[in-house]
Amino acid sequence: MRNLFILFSLFLVQSCVLVDNKKPEPLPILGERLIEGGDTIFHTIPDFSFINQDSQVVNNETFAGKLYVADFFFISCPTICPTVTKQMLRIHDHFQDEDRVLLLAHSIDPKRDTVGRLANYATNLGVNSQKWHFVTGEKDNIFEIADDYFSIAIESPDAPGGFDHSGRLILVDENRYVRSFCDGTDPESVGQFIKDIELLLQE
Repeated sequence: MRNLFILFSLFLVQSCVLVDNKKPEPLPILGERLIEGGDTIFHTIPDFSFINQDSQVVNNETFAGKLYVADFFFISCPTICPTVTKQMLRIHDHFQDEDRVLLLAHSIDPKRDTVGRLANYATNLGVNSQKWHFVTGEKDNIFEIADDYFSIAIESPDAPGGFDHSGRLILVDENRYVRSFCDGTDPESVGQFIKDIELLLQE
């Protein structure tokens, strides 16, 4: 009887090891997809070019071979932006020593959020400007690309601060595929999002 108990215990231990060693499922590729000639065409982030807080051009090449987290904000936002920026700072600090993870914050108020103002904003946050790009550009270009990130950025006189926008954080891989997103106003959601980033780094 004792031997049976030992064998059963070993079986349970071995079962746990197998479960623990099971490779986690990869993150899905999000968005619509097309089938062309038997090939699956996934939604990708299109070409873009903006200017960051250091007056440097930021484009797709900036993120070549990298993962990045994108969001849309404006400095004078009276509602969700401070909370979302705090969570982006959490991600910045968590992956500070991971060169494969960058951050991209698009200002949806280019008239007021000049390069100089973005530079002061980044400096006050104490962030690495090579890690976290705060960008500005043509308003229409920024609003249009928000759709590609499955986010919201529109000018609205009825919205607080004059802009309607979501607090969504979006994870993009090295192939420009959107792989995950979260509610940047919810620390618990961001916690899971950080795990998604770590998982994507293992692919």
